[in-house]
Amino acid sequence: MNYEPSGGFALTDETEQPSRRRRWIIAGVIAVLVLIAAFVMLRPGKPVPGGAAGGQQAEQLPPVTVAAPGNNVVDRTITGTGSLAARVDMPVGVAGEGGRVTAVLVQPGQWVGAGQVLATVDSSVQTQTANSLAAQIAVARADAKLAQANVDRAQALVGRGFVSKADLETKIATRDAAVARVRVAEASLAQQRAANSRLAIRAPAAGLVLTRSVEPGQIVSAGSGPLFRMAKGGEMELKAELSEGDIQSLSVGARAQVTPVGSTQTFNGRIWQISPVIDPQTRRGIVRIAIPYDKALRPGGFATASIYGGASTSPVLPNSAIQTDANGNYVYIVGKDDKVERRAIKTGEVSDRGVSVVSGLNGNERVVLSAGAFLSPGQKVKPILRKP
Repeated sequence: MNYEPSGGFALTDETEQPSRRRRWIIAGVIAVLVLIAAFVMLRPGKPVPGGAAGGQQAEQLPPVTVAAPGNNVVDRTITGTGSLAARVDMPVGVAGEGGRVTAVLVQPGQWVGAGQVLATVDSSVQTQTANSLAAQIAVARADAKLAQANVDRAQALVGRGFVSKADLETKIATRDAAVARVRVAEASLAQQRAANSRLAIRAPAAGLVLTRSVEPGQIVSAGSGPLFRMAKGGEMELKAELSEGDIQSLSVGARAQVTPVGSTQTFNGRIWQISPVIDPQTRRGIVRIAIPYDKALRPGGFATASIYGGASTSPVLPNSAIQTDANGNYVYIVGKDDKVERRAIKTGEVSDRGVSVVSGLNGNERVVLSAGAFLSPGQKVKPILRKP
């Protein structure tokens, strides 16, 4: 032992050695861990152009799915709405002098032929008038027959001198007047019969009865207005309202599909008339689409129409590829150096296949299909090409 000069005991080096040994062991362990971490972080990655550092950087780039959409044939579809109506709406009223309706022979929804009687009007007085005229014809014909006999006798006697030529000419004139009276009586009878036939209310053409506004016993005249409304040939139409720009791209004969409101059934039709004027207030015009008859089509109903305005060739992208902000629609494309670029586009038709791009793309670009909202222009990515 060692003694302090003051007489107390002094600490020896042996008491400090265990503490120092522990510190050295801990420091060694820490150094080993640091070396292991550095080895893991700096170990070589997959070989890529540019060396190990380039490979490590490539592994850290975000992968994005891209595709070259190419060009697809897209049917240009224009949607419009409007009211259903008869293509040729025929109002049927009283053509003659009218009278009391004795019978109504048809009902709405019934098919009728051209000239078929829809309703009859009392013609008892007119029938008697026609009978009187027929009797007058018989009288006139008897007078004409007698006058012709007188002429024949006079012609036989004039050569013998018993009848003068003046008497013969008088008898011939009497005969001609009698014949003329026969013709007048016949014309009067024909006129009366024509007027009587007009008492019956007839269909002007074959078609479908749409409405009826007359009942038996009703007094009708030329001023009574339409008693029936008919659709000529049963043909219907949709009067679709379209914008000025859409009408400019359509032509007569374009195909269309019409769907009545409340129905899932569609009907094929074609444009048969395009309005020559545009409403200056709404800037819209009328396109008339002819549709064959079907009992599900009711005039006055509302319907929508999808009109095919021709085909065009353009890229088609899924909805997930298209981004929108205050400046409009755009997509991200990946350039040759794998950097993201923003490209403004104009969209067109939307279909089950996707959204057509009218302008902004030629179809050969590598377009980012998804996750575009998490990218920014100039960012480098790892593109994964997917076949369209």
